[in-house]
Amino acid sequence: MRALLWTGVNELAVDTVPDPELINPTDAIVRVTATVTCGSDLHLLAGYVPFMRHGDVVGHEFVGEIVEVGSEVRERRLGERVVVSSFIACGNCWQCRQGNFSLCDNGNPNPGITEAMWGFAPGGCFGYSHAMGGYGGSHAEYIRVPYVDVGAFPVPDDVPELRALFASDAAATGWMGADLGEAGPGQVVAVWGAGGVGLMAARSAQIRGAEQVVVIEPREDRRRFAEVWLGVSTLHPRDAGEGLLELTAGRGPDVTIEAVGMEAAADTDVQAAVDRVGQALRIQTERATAVREAIYHCRKGGTVVILGVFAGWTNRFPLGALMNKGLTVRSSQVHGQRYVPHLLDLMGRGQLDAERLATHEFGLEQGPQAYRMFQHKDDGCLRAVLRPHAAE
Repeated sequence: MRALLWTGVNELAVDTVPDPELINPTDAIVRVTATVTCGSDLHLLAGYVPFMRHGDVVGHEFVGEIVEVGSEVRERRLGERVVVSSFIACGNCWQCRQGNFSLCDNGNPNPGITEAMWGFAPGGCFGYSHAMGGYGGSHAEYIRVPYVDVGAFPVPDDVPELRALFASDAAATGWMGADLGEAGPGQVVAVWGAGGVGLMAARSAQIRGAEQVVVIEPREDRRRFAEVWLGVSTLHPRDAGEGLLELTAGRGPDVTIEAVGMEAAADTDVQAAVDRVGQALRIQTERATAVREAIYHCRKGGTVVILGVFAGWTNRFPLGALMNKGLTVRSSQVHGQRYVPHLLDLMGRGQLDAERLATHEFGLEQGPQAYRMFQHKDDGCLRAVLRPHAAE
């Protein structure tokens, strides 16, 4: 089959690789009909997640059709159109029974790497390095889906494919941000980042009844996109402090959601230079500007939710602000299995038109071009969808 491969730092190539095969009786093979770029993939591309190998298939957000199932698959069937959670979970361990699916004790077959880094291993993720299981990614014609009864969900007939695609990760992660922050009536929610996850977090807070949602984003085109699509207020990061105080009568937002990740830009040249040099020299692995701002600008006693992907450590972490303001900090990789069914219901009722994130579409053979456009945000690219079987 054809697949998009990581071949080195900032290098991708499309090549022929072996077709995936069933390994365990709870596996299925899915024919990928649509898959999409994600901001967290850019961390892999840039070499900030140091556990990629030449020839690894990338991608983790996808929909497709089941074409083969293992002998112990009970819920899914051949020919079924499904959206698959990006994180792999068994459904039976203690963490899964608590609904913490991305923390599954059995989803990552390479736990030693992350146990050494973080103390315990989270679950596995499609196409996201050998630290997260070494699974083949979704930017391919076919993909093996472990624990398919747990992680794959039938797409209702009234949900368009592109809309369902984002339930795999972006919409689920955004909804989780609003859920972990307990966003609801009477609250002001501020979201850092107007990429796919940030926009989905903002929309999720609206659906949950937040009184006001504000998006903080440096790019004018993305601020305008958020304003037009969601009707939210937006601020440039340099204006966030004064602007958020003005919007909240000096109190600050009740919930702040960071949806940027380890390659955040700083709002001054000095901050940007310090973070970039520190990351380049491996003095730190993250540029955590958005995390610092979310902590600093959150009201006293408020909640900070970290959704962006981080791998290691950061300098200049505002621990004093966190402790003395009495903040609650919540964070996780996405518990997709917890949220996807509800999201598909919202999508079916027209409340979550996530397909608006898909600004560009390409065939799989154009994958490197799609990522260049996505990485550099050319032509207003918010998310680039790849169609592995476009030529058929």
